[in-house]
Amino acid sequence: MSGAGRGTALHALEDLGYVAVDNVPLPLLGDLMRSTAGSTGELAAPLAFGIDTRTFGFDPHDLVRRFQELRGRAELAPRLLFLDCDTETLRRRYTETRRPHPLAPDRPVSDGIADERRLIGWLRASADVTIDTSALTAHQFKQVLAGHFALGTAGMTISVLSFAFRQGLPREADLVFDVRFLKNPHYDPVLKPKTGVDADVVAFIATDPDYEPFMGRLEGLIGPLLPRFDAEGKSYLTIAVGCTGGRHRSVAVAERLAGWLRGAGRSVTLSHRDVDVRGGPTAERNSVGG
Repeated sequence: MSGAGRGTALHALEDLGYVAVDNVPLPLLGDLMRSTAGSTGELAAPLAFGIDTRTFGFDPHDLVRRFQELRGRAELAPRLLFLDCDTETLRRRYTETRRPHPLAPDRPVSDGIADERRLIGWLRASADVTIDTSALTAHQFKQVLAGHFALGTAGMTISVLSFAFRQGLPREADLVFDVRFLKNPHYDPVLKPKTGVDADVVAFIATDPDYEPFMGRLEGLIGPLLPRFDAEGKSYLTIAVGCTGGRHRSVAVAERLAGWLRGAGRSVTLSHRDVDVRGGPTAERNSVGG
């Protein structure tokens, strides 16, 4: 979707070592790949193509056909990434940048978004990876991309994320756990301004008689799933832990879960989405567009 972060994605992939090319006319894809291939037919460098409805010669059905042809080449391992975003966030991004929508230059932005969703929304079903950027900051978006597309890495990367339910569910989450049943440090005036990374907050939560049994069951649930995800070829897994405000209980549990996963030899990234939010989303939460 236009405004969902194609430009940000290409810059991030370039930082990861890809040769990133934006808006290449679809008929030229094959020529460009041949020009960057070595004598054995393998690519001399990993390529990332950015394509949207403004791409010359764009046709979604032709795109899928060409991609299926690439999948049939033994020397290639192509993956299709589809970037999505909810309509309200896209509308806000266009309003902030004062840019017209490419499919509705003389009409309301909402018309262009609706037209584009009808035109390419079905492409999600053909994608190997779909990322919804609605609630991701640019930094979080790049973390997700690195988990899926980092070069020279083996095995699945796991992202552990804490969040506040009052700010909405993280759309990128594969597994979501609710820890609002645990004792809440929010009501302790000494602990309230602190977060779940502080030792005294963690100690307070650990006094809940259900805390240790819950952590044991959580590890017992997730542990057997990981080799199954590995066997399916899953490259990136996001585990989200939520509480009411996203500052105390979810942060403490996410920190412990990430430590346990690292101790099990897993590659883990850890982030706390809403730890600095006060009464609403931060200004940067929807800064992915481009």
